[in-house]
Amino acid sequence: MEKLEHIGIAVKNLDESNRVFARLLGRAHYKIEEVAGEAVRTSFFEVSGVKIELLEATAPTSAIARFIEKRGEGIHHLAFEVSDIKASIQAFSEKGFSMINTEPKAGADNKLIAFMHPKSAQGVLVELCQEKR
Repeated sequence: MEKLEHIGIAVKNLDESNRVFARLLGRAHYKIEEVAGEAVRTSFFEVSGVKIELLEATAPTSAIARFIEKRGEGIHHLAFEVSDIKASIQAFSEKGFSMINTEPKAGADNKLIAFMHPKSAQGVLVELCQEKR
């Protein structure tokens, strides 16, 4: 892993949360994007080179909707940048980490992503992400 790329935060209302985080961080979000394959709408803020990704469900069956129903709003995942996502998936699997995604998939912010099961990382959902080339 090369660096902490972003922190994902599950929210019920993206517009309201954008206002809260703009006041909190002293800056506006720089992008809103919908990822249909994940049934989520995202918004990004950047602070000192680390992004904050707010995630709002666009379908009641999405992972974010289920997360909020079970745990409420809050930190959903930590995302780490990797240079080769396929090699990273393989390496973590070989080290005994359980990967939710054994193949990368399209994510927000021009990224390929793969998630590691929280049971493998002390209850933390870890996302590996690589810039699409």
